Amino acid sequence: MLETFENSFPNRDYLIEIVCPEFTSVCPKTGQPDFGTLTFQYVPDKLCVELKSLKMYLQQFRNQGIFYENVTNRILDELAALLNPRRIKLTASFTPRGGISTTVTVEWSQNNQQGKTT
Repeated sequence: MLETFENSFPNRDYLIEIVCPEFTSVCPKTGQPDFGTLTFQYVPDKLCVELKSLKMYLQQFRNQGIFYENVTNRILDELAALLNPRRIKLTASFTPRGGISTTVTVEWSQNNQQGKTT
C-alpha cells in the first residue's frame, strides 16, 4: 500500500517532516476511538514516501484495535523497512482520555539497524 519515489538529492542530508493531525485507531480494551497526531521526521537515503499512499496506509488503522505503543512501533518498523532512510523518528501524541495524555516516540537509523526500533 505504501509507495515511494526516488530521492533527487541522495548525496545530501536533509530532514523531511510530515505531520498527520487526524490519526485514528481503536482502543482494544474499550472499543473507544483513539485520536492522535503523528509526526514523522526522516532523512531519506535513496527513497522518499509518497504522501497519498501514506495517508491511505494510516487510514487502515481507523477501525483497528491496537495499543498506542504497538501502532507507533509497527508504523515505524514498516516505514523503515520500506524506505531504509538514514534515520527516522516517529512521535505519536494521543489526545487525553480520562485526564491522561500519552506520547510515544520511536527512532530507527541505518547505523543501528537490527530489525528493531530504538
